[in-house]
Amino acid sequence: MARRPTIKDIARRAGVSESAVSFALNGRPGVSEQTRARIRRVAEELGWQPNSAARALSGERSGAVGLVLARPAHTLGVESFFLQLVSGIQEVLSAERIALLFQVVEDIEAECAVHRRWWAERRVDGVLVVDPRTNDPRPELLAGLGLPAVLIGGYGGEGDGEGGDGGRGEGPSVSRVWADDTRAMTEVLDHLHGLGHRRIVHIAGLPGLAHTARRVAALRAEAERLGLPAGQVRSVPTDYSDTEGAAATRRVLAEPEPPTALVYDNDVMAVAGSAVAAELGIPVPGRLSIVAWDDSALCRVTHPRLTALVRDTAGFGRLAAEELLAVLAGGPPRARESELPRLEPRESTSPPPAAY
Repeated sequence: MARRPTIKDIARRAGVSESAVSFALNGRPGVSEQTRARIRRVAEELGWQPNSAARALSGERSGAVGLVLARPAHTLGVESFFLQLVSGIQEVLSAERIALLFQVVEDIEAECAVHRRWWAERRVDGVLVVDPRTNDPRPELLAGLGLPAVLIGGYGGEGDGEGGDGGRGEGPSVSRVWADDTRAMTEVLDHLHGLGHRRIVHIAGLPGLAHTARRVAALRAEAERLGLPAGQVRSVPTDYSDTEGAAATRRVLAEPEPPTALVYDNDVMAVAGSAVAAELGIPVPGRLSIVAWDDSALCRVTHPRLTALVRDTAGFGRLAAEELLAVLAGGPPRARESELPRLEPRESTSPPPAAY
């Protein structure tokens, strides 16, 4: 294995002292501009990079930000949302030569432990936090540690139950970027209601996640506003996996009065649900309409193509990374809203049969 170049190597090749190299590379006075330029040129030729751990111990930035994901690992490999989100985050961080430290853990307690360890070890300059919970302990923890953070998916309003200001009007404790799940769910339900659907089931994601709670509440509120029968518009929780999405689909389609429309909280479950319908001989959209929350290539290549909520998920990641850089530069905590997802009707939704 090739040895990493050191300050001593740079000093030897440049013909200067090690202290001169240290002054030049750390932007300190004590060397001429000509010598500084020569030292930096030699460092680049040797492929030298500063030791992030040593820089952190000296009080300098580590040059990395962290992202911890507390979800069942088996649900991650097939879901495109996080791949697109991370690609957007990485696009911004790479341009600033900042590394992304990523870890998957079992639960929220383990995530909090990772944040404490990273803070104590000065491993990261800040963190990106995903999957806001109802009564989320992480914003208060991060604010108490003084670890800069951006909550991805946190609601921008007051009293959101996610560790914000509880409606006191004092602003968020950490920065957050968010999309309006309530308006998006309202658009989905209005689309299905306009087609004539009255029995609609929402195959939801993990209970306890703030955006799941908002979508469930929005579905219920809009159903009440439209005067839809109580109990015929409801949500069923899952773990976001294709396995649970398929199982939930089987259960609701076996009911005496099955739904005529299903709304899935991600693309993977929607595709799995479409496959279950085909297996049961239920034509889509002839007897069952399907809507996916997040659009993806899966939704567009499935037959029939799935009606889906379209948004720039990579752009959502870029917005989050940009906000974290703003916080690291000394900016105050704030809430920034991303673009509203738009519903793109495709072949998987149509009016229900008159007698079904």
